[in-house]
Amino acid sequence: MEPLIIQATEDTPEVYFNPEESIFKFSKSSLPENAIEFYRPILSWLKAYQSEANETTIFDFDIEYLNTASSKQIFEVIMLINGISETSDVTVRWHYDVIDEDMLGLGTRFSHLVKVNFEFVEYENDDLDI
Repeated sequence: MEPLIIQATEDTPEVYFNPEESIFKFSKSSLPENAIEFYRPILSWLKAYQSEANETTIFDFDIEYLNTASSKQIFEVIMLINGISETSDVTVRWHYDVIDEDMLGLGTRFSHLVKVNFEFVEYENDDLDI
């Protein structure tokens, strides 16, 4: 299966899905003008991956910020990941800044909606603009 690689922009996250390397990662911020359009190829790729998923799949969500429209699309991604867990041993690693209660809360809500193993990875952002 071909990798799905989308470079980050100021408004869209980096998406790096490479089954051969067993890397499945979202990073940076997600606030695209049209979240449905941005996430459409991601959702399509995940649907295709479900039929030929690796034995083990780890999804890293290292998103610093996302808007409401993006959170709805990430929910759709999480639901597809739940489907992938029927054929693959799936773990979601939800990264969040120690001071970002909203991102932790969002990950916690998502974790309660699916039967996928969620790991919460706390980090401390040293990039403070003072």
